[in-house]
Amino acid sequence: MKAAAHIYLIGGGIGSMAAAAYSIRDGAVPGSQITILESAAVLGGSLDAAGDPARGYSMRGGRMLTFDNYECTWDLFRTIPSLNRKGMSVFDETVAFNAAFKSHARARLVDRQRARMPVESMGFSMDDRIELLKLTHAGESELEGGRITDWLSPGFFSTPFWLMWSTTFAFQPWHSALEFKRYLHRFMLEFSRIDTLAGVKRTIYNQYDSLVLPLKTWLEGHGIRILTGCTATDLEHVYTDGKFVVTGILCRRQGIDERLAVGDGDLVFLQNGSMTDASSVGSMTSPPGRLVKAEGGSWSLWEKLARGNPQFGNPGAFNCCIAESWWESFTVTLKDPGFFDAMSDFSGNDAGTGGLVTFKDSNWLMSIVLPHQPHFLNQPDGTQVFWGYALFGDRVGNYVPKPMAECGGADLLREICGHLRFDLRLVGTATCIPCRMPYITSMFMPRAQSDRPLPVPAFSKNLAFVSQFVEIPQDVVFTVEYSVRAAQMAVYQLLGIERPIPPVTPHDGALRTEFDALLKAFK
Repeated sequence: MKAAAHIYLIGGGIGSMAAAAYSIRDGAVPGSQITILESAAVLGGSLDAAGDPARGYSMRGGRMLTFDNYECTWDLFRTIPSLNRKGMSVFDETVAFNAAFKSHARARLVDRQRARMPVESMGFSMDDRIELLKLTHAGESELEGGRITDWLSPGFFSTPFWLMWSTTFAFQPWHSALEFKRYLHRFMLEFSRIDTLAGVKRTIYNQYDSLVLPLKTWLEGHGIRILTGCTATDLEHVYTDGKFVVTGILCRRQGIDERLAVGDGDLVFLQNGSMTDASSVGSMTSPPGRLVKAEGGSWSLWEKLARGNPQFGNPGAFNCCIAESWWESFTVTLKDPGFFDAMSDFSGNDAGTGGLVTFKDSNWLMSIVLPHQPHFLNQPDGTQVFWGYALFGDRVGNYVPKPMAECGGADLLREICGHLRFDLRLVGTATCIPCRMPYITSMFMPRAQSDRPLPVPAFSKNLAFVSQFVEIPQDVVFTVEYSVRAAQMAVYQLLGIERPIPPVTPHDGALRTEFDALLKAFK
């Protein structure tokens, strides 16, 4: 194992936090020798949560978790103490919570008649099955740069399977066929239970309070240095013996330009790109602003590094078309139990035991999910919170005569109640905060293998990448696991740690899993 003089982590998302934790836990690096540079005021990156009962709560999203996958995530959180249950790890408390509140969605798809659709059948034609089989067996070189629509016929995209799979994982028909194939293999266990989401696991609270906050507390307990309001603008570097060597970090902190010297033996980990870059929130009366890359800033450093260095990837493959990578989410805060009670009666699920309820005939393809309450650490009794999102925010609503992108929270509540045929008085005192994310599925954009750098590029001596935009064979982006796995791979390689990294579990190679998926495909 190599000794690191100092470790600098650019970006404060879960990837950087995991890299810091692995450096301490498995690399024996003292926390005092680790610095995180984060442009925002708090750590956590895309795993955020904010607000209060008076102004309303807000979170950009909630990542799907499973116990059958997420090998590196649980390897990490088995050693991070819970903040809620003394003597338990975050993993232990999550297992206990999911044993008490099991997922089994009874209203996965709802049609225009407000009827819960039967979803035991995937709705495939024989042509759909043949095309899907061809895609799942295609080599990745065949799929490079291709879209899902290149492999599947139009009828496939109206099947119950596509409606459930696409809204569970946020795929669009024009997204990468390569990423879609990886998902089909990585989550083959979920194929046979996509109608109930029985494999989906939840944290006790939102993922900032349940994952980020305990990890941040553990890191601070080990003495790491956290610089918030600090944006890295460039990396000074030289080439030594053909290797790229970072020698300094140029940054702007609290409005002042600074330079952090990177000495011999120091390491730098960069979160390249961000799926929540240029996010904006609206209000009950105003839609979110339409921000673009120049107003975000998370891509610029990666773009500078990639110029003339093809081993550092191609950020342009991911951030080139907001029209194909954006959607909106929203968070609703309620002071009256009427909406939750009505949803329980309609769906057959108490909050925290169902899953996404997707309005099948919604022009926006809107879905909502009611988590177990409370969903925030500071959420008082009598306050309830739920979250939702829609994939087609540029279309005119069914009950609101304008595109979702032009809607404030009050408009979104009207659209939700319209699909459910609920009286608007159920949300009469609610606060709904919409959020626009122009790059939220940018990692699903069609790409070549070379567009994503390896966690540690072959010609890099002391620079690694930890994000959703690195290349990890067999694993899938848009998951907490991908960022954590990238961090573990990068730290172990640069520090020479010999402890084995948990492998991607080959569920797709298990005969029982394949048989169950085949049975489901023929229902």
